Amino acid sequence: MLVEHRGIRPTIHPDAYVAVTAVVIGDVEIASGARILHGAVITAEDGRVHIGENSIVMENALVRGRSGHEVRIGNSVMVGPHAHVNGSQVDDEAFIATGAALFPGSTIGVGAEVRINGVVQVNTCVAAGQVVPIGWIAVGDPAQVFSPDRHDEIWAIQRDLDFPGTVYGVSRDVSMRELMCLQSEYYGAHRNDRVVTTAT
Repeated sequence: MLVEHRGIRPTIHPDAYVAVTAVVIGDVEIASGARILHGAVITAEDGRVHIGENSIVMENALVRGRSGHEVRIGNSVMVGPHAHVNGSQVDDEAFIATGAALFPGSTIGVGAEVRINGVVQVNTCVAAGQVVPIGWIAVGDPAQVFSPDRHDEIWAIQRDLDFPGTVYGVSRDVSMRELMCLQSEYYGAHRNDRVVTTAT
């Protein structure tokens, strides 16, 4: 399904493929040879999304562009099933495995791998060729990689990466009630979305 959002409809190369059950929303560009498989959601909330040549977004993955954190997926990239690419830059030939989560401001270098259920925190830079092992967490610039049981070491780096400011544009002292009111207003822009039959 193709959806116009904020007055912009997706741009899809004639050689690309978007499955009938995938959803592509707003300012999204899908290059030649790219494949968007069933159940995937590619959404440009208020930040652009570009998916490069011969890149594949597998079933039920989410790719979300946001203000200040556009998504740029390079050429020949694999985004696995149920992966979450949110405001991240992913360079050519990277491998983002099943269930991986990339947060806003993160960058994934050429040929890097984020393996099954790996996490790349906000404003974290995974170097070219670096591997985030299964279920591990990358944090910092340059990325340090930790097993999930090392929470205190992860938090010692993560607390200065400004998760609430990067993801939501608010300070850490904003209450959940206030934050959800802001997010409700933000996602309310979808009330004006329009399903379209053709890309631009």
